[in-house]
Amino acid sequence: MHKQSTSAYGVLAATMFVLVATPALAAVSVVLSPTSGHPKTAVQVSGSGFTADEAVDVYFDTTDMLLAFTDDSGNFPNHQLNVPGGAQPGTHWITAIGRKSGDGNQTAFTVRTNWAEVGFNERGRRRNPYENVIGPANAGTLDLAWSVTTGNFVESSPAVVNGLIYVGSKDNKLYAITASTGKVKWTATMGNAVISSPAVANGIVYVGSGDHKLYAFNAANGALKWTATTGGAVQSSPAVANGVVYVGSADNQLYAFNATTGATLWFVITGAAVYSSPAVANGMVYVGSFDGNVYAFNAATGANLWTATTGNAVYCSPAVANGVVYIGSRDNKLYAFNAVTGAAIWAATTGGAVDSSPAVANGVVYVGSGDGNLYAFNAANSALLWTATTQDSVGSSPAVANGVVYLGGYDKNLHAFDADTGASLWTAKTGGDVISSPVVADGVVYVGSDDNNLYAYALDAGDNAAYHRNPAPPSYATLHPDYRLNQK
Repeated sequence: MHKQSTSAYGVLAATMFVLVATPALAAVSVVLSPTSGHPKTAVQVSGSGFTADEAVDVYFDTTDMLLAFTDDSGNFPNHQLNVPGGAQPGTHWITAIGRKSGDGNQTAFTVRTNWAEVGFNERGRRRNPYENVIGPANAGTLDLAWSVTTGNFVESSPAVVNGLIYVGSKDNKLYAITASTGKVKWTATMGNAVISSPAVANGIVYVGSGDHKLYAFNAANGALKWTATTGGAVQSSPAVANGVVYVGSADNQLYAFNATTGATLWFVITGAAVYSSPAVANGMVYVGSFDGNVYAFNAATGANLWTATTGNAVYCSPAVANGVVYIGSRDNKLYAFNAVTGAAIWAATTGGAVDSSPAVANGVVYVGSGDGNLYAFNAANSALLWTATTQDSVGSSPAVANGVVYLGGYDKNLHAFDADTGASLWTAKTGGDVISSPVVADGVVYVGSDDNNLYAYALDAGDNAAYHRNPAPPSYATLHPDYRLNQK
């Protein structure tokens, strides 16, 4: 609780606040649900302990966002406040002040732009739509903020949730790392290499291992919750949707497990190993197989809905957008299939195997190729928009955020390209091949390397970044009512 006065309400109101409002202030509260989220999150704000039948201004930082009215008891029910799209990651303050009494209180809201699983979410589009820190104009000032060394190659792609980074290593461990410091918070050891990329949902982190198992750990402390056994190495990365974890295995099967208990819900057999990570959309789950096929199954039952054939093994993972499934093949092509029927819409040819999983953003599909290029195709008709060259073949998958495409390569570099033009914006050299796919969250780019490290890059190495600070709540003197807001 904060007891402040403000000239915005006049000298008399401020004087009354100091002289007579202290008992009321002790009971004033502002409640938020949720208390953290991405820009544009709808937050429910309620208050109690105000004067009866008064207007209450509700501010996000120093901007008056909405006007609420108390009842006869001095309370106001939930009102929806939409977090501004430009709100950068970090601590912000929601303040409610009564216009009649001057009574008020403040509650912190944390803006985060989490990247929770390998495809950003279960649809696999590999685009963070909430990133608002790094863009084409400033990506060139990205610099190393920190790195963490593991015991072997880091080919797993990180997940970033609520200030923690989760990533696997070929040293058989899953790491949880504090984003602000780069310090390891906990590790969990499995029976074989962790190439699978973790997925985080509802406080649980899921990841596969070469020991044939899918693991579920408490995301806060690494305590093991359950394991589920398959018949082969689990290099596929799990997708979590509607309380179910979907993951492929080298035993040629796709599995669905209960996300809470690990109980097997169903499994289906394909014609070869499933290294592809599934995507889930509209009650269907999609995955590629080394038999050269793309499969669509009923997400609830595992019933096969359709199968589409490519010309070679499918190692990469699908992305689903606007009723279309995009996926690459080792036949050097990127394919677009109708998500409902599996009918081929188009195929676009590159100069090498497409092990890179596509990213889809703003009507464009981005994908890397074994020929060393990043391709940008029109998502509707496969027209080539541009190509950008790396110095070696590409197995990493692109990530798109705020007009920038990030991609790793066998040239040992992490690259950043302008999403509209393909112009090179920035590169960072690591000590090994970058097979791990980059992610962007909270204004930081994370990627693993075969030099055994996980890297974090931020603007100017994160020095003095607003999203790393914890600002004090605004003084009431800086808060000015917007009298254009609807009156009662």
